[in-house]
Amino acid sequence: MKCLRPLLCVLAILFVLGCDAPAPENDGAPRVALIMKSLANEFFQTMEQGAREYQADNAETFELIVNGIPNEEDIGQQVSIVEQMIAQGVDAIVIAPADSKALVTVLQRAAESGIVVVNIDNKLDADVLKDRDVSIPFVGPDNKSGARLAGDFLASKLDKGAEVAIVGGIPTAFNAIQRREGFEASMNAAGMKTVSSQSGNWEMSKAHQVAGGILSEHPKLAAILCANDSMALGAVAAVRDAGRDDVHVVGYDNISAVQDLIREGKVLCTVDQYGDQLAVFGIQFALEMLASDATPEDRATSVDLVTAVTLAAAN
Repeated sequence: MKCLRPLLCVLAILFVLGCDAPAPENDGAPRVALIMKSLANEFFQTMEQGAREYQADNAETFELIVNGIPNEEDIGQQVSIVEQMIAQGVDAIVIAPADSKALVTVLQRAAESGIVVVNIDNKLDADVLKDRDVSIPFVGPDNKSGARLAGDFLASKLDKGAEVAIVGGIPTAFNAIQRREGFEASMNAAGMKTVSSQSGNWEMSKAHQVAGGILSEHPKLAAILCANDSMALGAVAAVRDAGRDDVHVVGYDNISAVQDLIREGKVLCTVDQYGDQLAVFGIQFALEMLASDATPEDRATSVDLVTAVTLAAAN
């Protein structure tokens, strides 16, 4: 049948297609929200890519909503994102919290609304969870053990009593605390002298500034241990600017930029916590919880030391 009046024809087609009808309901696949920290950080870009690839391979199993914050100190924005996901009625939230304490309240609200919540990367504070009588499982690595791997390897390259410095993450973040404690335990056990321990807030530019000040203040400094690879990049730049190529730099996260620096001898080592799979592990755990309606306990994931030798062996 031909349409003699184009406008009426278009209106008729729109009516048949239901242009004013409500959107179709979810086809039954659970919606999982992945909420990360700064997407300017290569580690979280890698995490996002891994999650998207996993969802693409399992498109019929779940839907994925990905969110991140502008920088790792924007706690308020991350709280707002969680609130938005609660309002949208997602089935699960997998979150790398920017702060171990500040996110507990809103995540408790999510859990009480029936949303499955899984904590990855940065562990929520156990005391705050206990005080609020909320159980949120953590899927992720033992950051203290990972830091000790790097610290012990560094110690094998230094003379006893050598001066070292630590550039840490945001002081209230559990993973920052654990990595600093791991570095400290390793240095103390090896008889090294930690002359400075300061926060670089996980950021390259801040770490550059902090490391530069430490190098200026401590001319005998032998090494800088950084709680993530972004800060290790900043420390490498500070070492270069100070003309101190004799200072070892240690990182944590195993991003590609630091792998290149390890091959070049500008970074001694880093720690791989398998960032490309970390969100995937959390998503898998959330889907298990949705399927079984159970609340499983924390699940530990792997950490491994990465050096020039291990990189060469992998090629």
